[in-house]
Amino acid sequence: MSPESNAEKTWVPLNPRERRVLGVLVEKAKTTPEYYPLTVAAIVTGSNQKSNRDPITNYDADDVEEILQGLRKKGAVVMVEGGGRVVRWKHTLYDWLKVTKVELAVIAELLLRGPQTEGDLRARASRMEPFPDLPALQTVLESLTAKGLVVYLSPPGVKRGVVVTHGIYPPEELERVRHASAQQPVAYGDEDDRTPRAGVVRAESHAPGWIAEVTALRAELDAVRGTVQALETELRELKKALGV
Repeated sequence: MSPESNAEKTWVPLNPRERRVLGVLVEKAKTTPEYYPLTVAAIVTGSNQKSNRDPITNYDADDVEEILQGLRKKGAVVMVEGGGRVVRWKHTLYDWLKVTKVELAVIAELLLRGPQTEGDLRARASRMEPFPDLPALQTVLESLTAKGLVVYLSPPGVKRGVVVTHGIYPPEELERVRHASAQQPVAYGDEDDRTPRAGVVRAESHAPGWIAEVTALRAELDAVRGTVQALETELRELKKALGV
């Protein structure tokens, strides 16, 4: 990233717990806007859901409260009053990161799952914003890379199964991520295509189109499951508030 970009940088690196909570806030704002901003209970549920998350976590309300207060001091979230005086939270990442709607969808997916291939990322991020094809995603990735928000883990010249991650890691953690990626065995494409591919390469990276469609459907199913969990949490809170 250029010195000019560094000078204009408005965000700071975040730890894994902060990244998970921010990823949840962005995801729910895009997939279930009618329930956004989120209560602490809804953020707990979203953070710990078993679908579309890596790693799986087990935060409680105290954990999330502490994380939110830290993010609030960094300017990444704000607290708002909801109905019935319930405190809710929303992210401020459009200003904090200086990104567009589609860029934020990509960042959110990387915050929730970490390093992944471009093909997987496109399928998963499409839950939040449309990415009609891989070149459309790659254009967004190039923009985010220029902002220091995306890092390519595959060596230069790799064309298939390219692995990317976000750039919001603290420096020492990013180095560990780079090292772990470099230790992954190098894979190759078809017999006539000897272009090396580093990192975890999944079959759908070079498989027929129907496999990519299945991957997208699985991502959508994960989103539906997460939405149901959030709705169950909201219903429990409403019953509690009404004394039912």
